Amino acid sequence: MDTSTVLHARGFVKRYGGHVAVDGLDLDIGRGEIFGLIGPDGAGKSSLMKAAAGVLSFEGGELEVFGVPLTSERQAERIKGRIGLMPQGLGQNLYGDLSIEENIDFFARLRLVPEEVLKQRKQELLAVTRLDKFRNRPMKQLSGGMKQKLGLVCTLIHEPEFIILDEPTTGVDPVSRRDFWNILSSLLRKNGTTALVSTAYMDEASRFNRVALLFAGRMLASGSPEDIRRLATGTMVSVTGGDQVNSLRLLGTRFSQVEAMGPAIRVFVDDLNEAAAIASVRDVLHPANNGLKLETFDPELEDVFIAMLRRRQLVTMSPAALPKTRLSAPRSGTALAIEADQLVRQFGEFRAVDQVSFRVPQGEIFGLLGANGAGKSTVIKMLTGILTPSSGKGQVAGADMRVAGFTIKERIGYMSQAFSLYMDLTVLENIHLYAGIYGLDKRRTAERTAWVLEMAGLGESQGARAASLPMGLRQRLALGCALVHQPQVVFLDEPTSGVDPVGRRTFWDILFRLSREQGMTVLVTTHYMSEAEHCDHLALMDAGRVVADDSPAGMKTAVEREAGRLFEISTETPQHTAEQLQALGFEHVTLFGRKVHCLPPAGLSDPVATATWLAAQGVLVSRVQPRALTMEDVFVYRVTDIEARERAANRDTAHQEVKP
Repeated sequence: MDTSTVLHARGFVKRYGGHVAVDGLDLDIGRGEIFGLIGPDGAGKSSLMKAAAGVLSFEGGELEVFGVPLTSERQAERIKGRIGLMPQGLGQNLYGDLSIEENIDFFARLRLVPEEVLKQRKQELLAVTRLDKFRNRPMKQLSGGMKQKLGLVCTLIHEPEFIILDEPTTGVDPVSRRDFWNILSSLLRKNGTTALVSTAYMDEASRFNRVALLFAGRMLASGSPEDIRRLATGTMVSVTGGDQVNSLRLLGTRFSQVEAMGPAIRVFVDDLNEAAAIASVRDVLHPANNGLKLETFDPELEDVFIAMLRRRQLVTMSPAALPKTRLSAPRSGTALAIEADQLVRQFGEFRAVDQVSFRVPQGEIFGLLGANGAGKSTVIKMLTGILTPSSGKGQVAGADMRVAGFTIKERIGYMSQAFSLYMDLTVLENIHLYAGIYGLDKRRTAERTAWVLEMAGLGESQGARAASLPMGLRQRLALGCALVHQPQVVFLDEPTSGVDPVGRRTFWDILFRLSREQGMTVLVTTHYMSEAEHCDHLALMDAGRVVADDSPAGMKTAVEREAGRLFEISTETPQHTAEQLQALGFEHVTLFGRKVHCLPPAGLSDPVATATWLAAQGVLVSRVQPRALTMEDVFVYRVTDIEARERAANRDTAHQEVKP
């Protein structure tokens, strides 16, 4: 094997009993690469990663790491000291009762890091992850983002040559995700470390040097993100205006990859250029195309991945057709389904929710966004009657949340972030349990069970235990249990965390149908900023307060008005260029593979002029082009802008206090 190759696999096979998890995989990872594994649940990502770390045996083929064949436990021990493994799940490699510093010290001793080396290395890693101020805080009291950054520190404390990170950013808010990737890129560049990373976020693939797309244990494709994008040719067409439900129905009769996203419909048109794609979509919508606006754009990597699966007949993406139903309780006279008015929740001296107000009309999909610990789940628990507000008021489905008692619970559905199903019960048993909790009689239980099975696509799995279901099906079952009593309003707390792209799209298609066809109101929290685009309206929370309240388009427009256009800069030296841009006053500088995204300083609004100016400053770039803001850009801008203003205010206060 070439000495520049860190991992070498040929015909790799992993079985669990009669189930083949990885089937004949060939893979090579070069020294210094950030290599990404992308695929749905059950694709084989975790099995390959554990085997590469020397902690899981395999049944066939070759697997070498650092040139050592991992054919026995003794051979695996030879390479473990050079590897860092971070398993899937928030804080799964950490100890909850130990503080940040105690966790780091424990892993350092486990890895035989000398005390004098540990002191300096720990200080550097705590500083770069911004955990130094919290070094005495117990791990179990950390937010999701802080847990993952601490997990990364513990994985890197012995300076491994090869780090293996299994979905390290799942369940982490966008600001912490960007922090995580910036830290990782900087450390890898500094130390020349190689990284093998799996992710459920398709947008993160652009941060990798190369990626492998896996499905059902087999590799579909491998190459740079740009190479992958070229594997499924086609054009994305966006349709806005007119009767959205009717347009979606018509487009679903012709095209296989169609999804509603907020007020728009996105259509993947196979193998056609922009003009032909527009004509094809317009032809399907005739004569209902009066007042419609059609635009084209390049497919995202997630669009390409799903198109590849669809073309190989590995998945079907037909829009959901919900069984007919009606809402159980009559609608109230008000047009509002949810109203929060100056809600406050105090836990001792800590104010988790601080005067939160928003309104949600009936039939709307409303998104509640915020970093880990922003107060989103606490707001939901107050609105659903689980927690009593310290002050403030609100109504849900026409009922006062403070005094309605069981009435409000009859009118709402709630899908918890942490617990929604009984894993040891079958699909049918879970549905029947929830039907009993809500007091449905035998006839209604039979009717609603049939509805849930059809809605969730679980007809063939009704006897399976919930624990055995893929994550996407499990979440649809949890949604069905929350809807078994036909509520008017459903609350969903991070319902798609850890779900693969195909499962997420199916889930959101169901939510769209519930909203548009059956008039159900949906309030959802999510860390997937691409999912925020599906919402009709958004409220962004930070430190317990609502800091922005608008439609996704309105939020983007406001940020662009304040901060200017987002630039994407192509360069041969992305890490070095990012450092140069920060020194020159560019803001929100973020690496995306071999590209850098940033907001330019005032006076640099033209891409060509910016490229010329950068060249004069000694910054070598090959291209500067404007890029549309994403909801992640909006989220990060708002939260970091608030943090910057708070730091400035604290500095001013401290300065005034020391004045004579």
